[in-house]
Amino acid sequence: MCQYSAVDGCATDWHLQHLMNLAMSGAGLISIEATAVEPEGRITPGDLALCSDANEEALGRVLRAARAVAPAGTKFAIQLSHAGRKASSQRPWEGGGPLGSEEGAWTTVAPSALAFADGWHRPEALDEAGLDRVRDAFVDSARRAARLGIEVIDIHLAHGYLLHQFHSPLSNRRTDRWGGDAEKRRAYPLSVARAMRAALPANVLLSARITGSDWTADGLDTDEAVAMAKALKAEGVGMVCVTSGGVVANAQIKAGPGYQVPFAETVRREADIATQAVGLISGIDQAETIVSDGKADFVALARAFLDDPRWPWQAARRLGAGIEAPVQYRRAVPPAWPGRAA
Repeated sequence: MCQYSAVDGCATDWHLQHLMNLAMSGAGLISIEATAVEPEGRITPGDLALCSDANEEALGRVLRAARAVAPAGTKFAIQLSHAGRKASSQRPWEGGGPLGSEEGAWTTVAPSALAFADGWHRPEALDEAGLDRVRDAFVDSARRAARLGIEVIDIHLAHGYLLHQFHSPLSNRRTDRWGGDAEKRRAYPLSVARAMRAALPANVLLSARITGSDWTADGLDTDEAVAMAKALKAEGVGMVCVTSGGVVANAQIKAGPGYQVPFAETVRREADIATQAVGLISGIDQAETIVSDGKADFVALARAFLDDPRWPWQAARRLGAGIEAPVQYRRAVPPAWPGRAA
């Protein structure tokens, strides 16, 4: 979940307390928020980035602190992203619309020169030099993440951001090798994944967040999600998280508890790849059932953790599982809680 609290892409004390708090939760994998691979790829001026030495140093400071309080075995991930035509926008609490010139708006890019919605900036269509620059930026950020010891690097290929914009026929109207039929629309995101995998050590897992549905009649559907997952697996991607929506403003999304789980279940079954479910999953029994019933291999929680960073402690109590809590907080742990240290 983006915190929109960075300064020139650099993590701040807000990120320090935020990730330390999440790190001591007992979650198996802590994912750093969507992080831009170049300044122009930030959603807002407050977005985290990993495209300079200063960005890398600031995030390294936060990670060292988070690791110091995390239970043994906790892994860290980062989601690398480029916002494309949805960049240069206001923070959510400032309205969430496109930045005005007086607010420091910058030129946005996309596969095609189509605005996200009425009143939004009209992006520039990326030429070959621009495509090479963005691909290199993903690779550079991935290398920086690996230097920081991050174990999982996630490619953001969803929520209407740049790589999703290439994948979706709603935003990609190109007539060159990067647009047209589904195979060509997958080509650029796959080229990014291929370049990142080649640049990363073998012990770093490359994952991707993909789109299960654009929620429009003429957009991406679950069949295309399966095809993308298979293609990503062939490029060395080891896990996909299946989400939906975000590429157009007028999609009619039928949201509800676990509403995206069927997308993950289908992709897991038909693409034979480790799959993560996400989207309005907050209940302990709900999350346990998703995994135990084989609908997904992992469950991602975001808003639930913002509401209660001790969610795994509650889950451990409910399910009778052991979990490690910091010694300073063990007075809060009931004696009957499995895994409680004396």
